[in-house]
Amino acid sequence: MDTVHYIALSMGVAWASGINLYAAVFMLGYLGGTGNIDLPPEMMVVTDPLVMTAAGLMYCVEFFADKTPGVDTAWDSLHTFIRIPLGAVLAMSAVGDTTPAVELAAFLVGGSLTAATHATKAGSRVIINTSPEPVSNWVASLGEDFLVIVGIWTALTHPLVFLVFLVVFIILMVWMLPKIWHGIKRIISTLRDFIKGNKKEPLPALDSSIETQSK
Repeated sequence: MDTVHYIALSMGVAWASGINLYAAVFMLGYLGGTGNIDLPPEMMVVTDPLVMTAAGLMYCVEFFADKTPGVDTAWDSLHTFIRIPLGAVLAMSAVGDTTPAVELAAFLVGGSLTAATHATKAGSRVIINTSPEPVSNWVASLGEDFLVIVGIWTALTHPLVFLVFLVVFIILMVWMLPKIWHGIKRIISTLRDFIKGNKKEPLPALDSSIETQSK
């Protein structure tokens, strides 16, 4: 593997971990264990049957949890503490046996990419959950699973193509995240008003107090 392959694999696993960590680990373990790809020695742990079994079982749980409105948001919230650190570790492991400085750089950049991808996914799910029908959750979740599989495969077989795709994806994330955050704030504000019963001070009282002060 040359430098481009290492970079693509490192950023690929970080990006995929933010969307579906278990699918990414299981796919890497399967491809590495069957000899379809050559993983760096530091990543060969994902080919261990115990790791693959755990990743496969958790993927099955996430498959259904990620498609249930409300449950998917709770699941994403919990996995903030799982996807981001493991995405950073996988990114560091993917650069192979190199200098500590390169490994630390991969850890920092990979962790940041995982965090951004995770925030984009989790935030978009909050907005999707405002829709009363469950079809949009299934479409979004299946699309994410498909994106992870295709993304990992592309990173391993066509690293330059993946890096171009990643740059485009990051640009879209930079554009989407403020809009997602604005949408979440509106949802929170609407829920707050609903819980409070939308009780506000009536305007006539405010007008009468102004008239009283003017007199």
